[in-house]
Amino acid sequence: MTLLLHDVRAPEEFAGAFAAMTAARAEALFLESDPFWWVHRQRLVDLAAQSRLPAVYQDKGYVQAGGLLSYDLNEPDSFRRLSVYVDKIFHGEKPADLPVEQPTKFELVINLKTAKVLGLTIPPSLLNRADEVIQ
Repeated sequence: MTLLLHDVRAPEEFAGAFAAMTAARAEALFLESDPFWWVHRQRLVDLAAQSRLPAVYQDKGYVQAGGLLSYDLNEPDSFRRLSVYVDKIFHGEKPADLPVEQPTKFELVINLKTAKVLGLTIPPSLLNRADEVIQ
């Protein structure tokens, strides 16, 4: 597997980046979570579809907008765990004394409509593990 990075800093650069991915015969796209991307999620999802790039995102909002797949931490679970930390701090514990925790619950969301448009068959084993499947 070869990783291609595209340093995009403005929406005007999206089309060029997708053209470069197409020219390089990229087989998939991974878009990290970032407020900049989130603001432009619909355009990015549309460009991925036009480029016929299966894309994995870090937020299910992209999948709800037509993206293929997302895998991200479960926000309600993370906020519940965060509230425990806040409670401990409010009750006098020092933040530096609290252990660092990583998220433990993640969420897989798959858009079958997008998979069909891209000509992809999602294996039943993956569908069975999905937390949400968008028809």
